[in-house]
Amino acid sequence: MASILVIDDDSSIGETLELYLTEEGYQVQVAQTGTDGLNMYVQNPADVVILDIRLPDVDGFAVLEDLKQESENVKVIMITAFHDMETTINAMKGGAFDYIHKPINVDELDMAIKKALKSLEMEKKIEGLLTEPSRSFRVGDIIGTGNEMREIFKTVGIVSQSRTTVLIQGESGTGKELIAKVIHHNTSPDEPFIAVNCSAIVETLLESELFGHEKGSFTGAIARKLGKFELARYGTVFLDEISEMSLNLQAKLLRVLQEMEFERVGGKDKVKVGARVMAATNKDLKAMAKEGKFRDDLFYRLNIVAINIPPLRSRRQDIPHLIDYLLAKINLDLHKKVIGVSDEMMEIFMKYNWPGNVRELENLLVRACVVAKGQVLGKNDFPELGTEEKTAGSMAEMFQAAEPGKLLTLDEVEERYIRKVIRENDKNKGEICEVLGISRPTFERKLEKYGITFERE
Repeated sequence: MASILVIDDDSSIGETLELYLTEEGYQVQVAQTGTDGLNMYVQNPADVVILDIRLPDVDGFAVLEDLKQESENVKVIMITAFHDMETTINAMKGGAFDYIHKPINVDELDMAIKKALKSLEMEKKIEGLLTEPSRSFRVGDIIGTGNEMREIFKTVGIVSQSRTTVLIQGESGTGKELIAKVIHHNTSPDEPFIAVNCSAIVETLLESELFGHEKGSFTGAIARKLGKFELARYGTVFLDEISEMSLNLQAKLLRVLQEMEFERVGGKDKVKVGARVMAATNKDLKAMAKEGKFRDDLFYRLNIVAINIPPLRSRRQDIPHLIDYLLAKINLDLHKKVIGVSDEMMEIFMKYNWPGNVRELENLLVRACVVAKGQVLGKNDFPELGTEEKTAGSMAEMFQAAEPGKLLTLDEVEERYIRKVIRENDKNKGEICEVLGISRPTFERKLEKYGITFERE
């Protein structure tokens, strides 16, 4: 019979969990303070501990640390009424098995307990599988309250304990680089974080940027140059838009990941790699690998841990929180005192499709704050969106096929959206790229692909 220890100062929660878990066939102990809970565990170790973060005598994280010191195999499920990213990540990085919110969903709790017991059973067969919990840390600016984002926070906390390769996938503007920076900050904050946009640099120069070159290796190489992998030392090399890297350079990157060493362009000496690699893409690398457009062996090497960031339209509950955070940031940068958006504008935001995701939201808020005369932003401050009806109508028009019942291809949708952005924004190419959330070379390729003429500079 599996044993469970509940540590929660709320007597009603303790009694309810004790009754429910006993009926489920578990041996249950209940403590209302962290000290009593630790004493109970020392005297009679439980397989799973359900631990509240806020306790009357000691912080739940301190209890978690003591439990892990007592037994590294204990499975701790932390519970709290607070929905913030920092607490979630700290719990996971501190060694918690899972993290759930109050009011407790019994189905979610039951699933977490079963997963914990199954994991415990496996770990008893494989000694030394678990790693030591690492230090606590501060997190970056990522806003999210839904299940998908909470799972991302958990993954960030877990991968921050190691230096494994991470592949971050998501649409443009969802915050892939921000996720990478959070992981880096909580793994090696004193080392450099170096980002490389693989689509913004031509192939011949990209190889030199990544691996460096020796003096005289090519025309213009007047001195030895260290590449990003050397400059990063034991920090992070973040390869953004990895899908745009040529197959030839992909092969060289694969060798670096396999052998953890490389040669500078024009050089013969082996240089050891100490940096961690994280890559990001807004494309389906697995599908590209099947089509021969991306090396499948490199895909599997990068995809050791995958983080998939949901688009903003699928987590609309975060929009009010994002607006609050972004406005606070913008007020600080622009010395403004904007306190929020009107209820009418919030309703439009909640219904808008957000093709540019969080980046688009931030760009809209920055522009509105620059020109706003009041402290509350309204419809007049967002001419790009206009009225709710106009927004809904323009989006419907963009996705409407020429023939009834016919579905548009992704290319057709993309072409229509690019033409719409160009038509409705009196901006130059660089600014249009910002709105679209793509690089200048990618924008040029799409103009050529769809036969779009763009004269403005």
